[in-house]
Amino acid sequence: MKLGWTRAAVVLAGIVGAAGAAQADRIKNPTAVFSGLDKITGRIVSFEVGIDETVQFGALQMTPRVCFTKPPTETPNTTSFIEVDEPGPDGKNKRVFSGWLFAASPGLHGLEHPVYDIWLVDCKGGTEVIAEPKEMPEELPPIQDSARAPNDAGRPGDIMAPTGATAPRPPAVQTAPLRQPEPQPRQPARRQAPAAPIINTDR
Repeated sequence: MKLGWTRAAVVLAGIVGAAGAAQADRIKNPTAVFSGLDKITGRIVSFEVGIDETVQFGALQMTPRVCFTKPPTETPNTTSFIEVDEPGPDGKNKRVFSGWLFAASPGLHGLEHPVYDIWLVDCKGGTEVIAEPKEMPEELPPIQDSARAPNDAGRPGDIMAPTGATAPRPPAVQTAPLRQPEPQPRQPARRQAPAAPIINTDR
C-alpha cells in the first residue's frame, strides 16, 4: 500500500513539473477556423482558412498569418493574427484591419466594419510546439571598487577613513557619584501667641 502511494506521488509530481515547464509553450496550427456575420442579411457563415491563404468573405479579403493554441495541460488561449483588406473604388485594396483575434474574447480588438463581423473560433491541425524563451533572472551590475588613491579628494556624502595618525581622544570627564542630601533635623513648630483682642475706644 505504501509503495502505491509513493508511486502515485511521483507520477503527480512529474505531471505538475511538466506542466510548469511548458507553461509558456504554444502550438502552431496550419488551419484557422472563423465565423463571419453579414449584418445586412443576418447570415452567419463558418469557414476554415489555411495560414497565409487569402479568402473572400463578402467584400472583404482575409489572410490569417498565424494561429496559436496552448497544450491541453494549460488554460486554453487560442489566438490568430489576421490581415483584412477591402477593395476600394479605384481598384486598390485598403487595409481595414490588422491585428490579433482572441477566441475567448471575440469582442476584444475585433474587426470593426459597418457590414461584416469576423471572429476567431478555433485553430486546428497543429502538432508543432513552439517553446518560448523562459524569463532569465536579471543580473545585478558588478559592484565597483570604491577604494581611492590617498591623494584623491572625497566627494560629498562619502564616509572618509582616517588617514595617517589617529586623532587624539577627548579628555575624560571625571564625575563624582551623586550624593543623596542628608536629612535635616526636624525643629519643633513654634506656637504663635494668641492675637490680642481689639478694644473699641470710640466710647
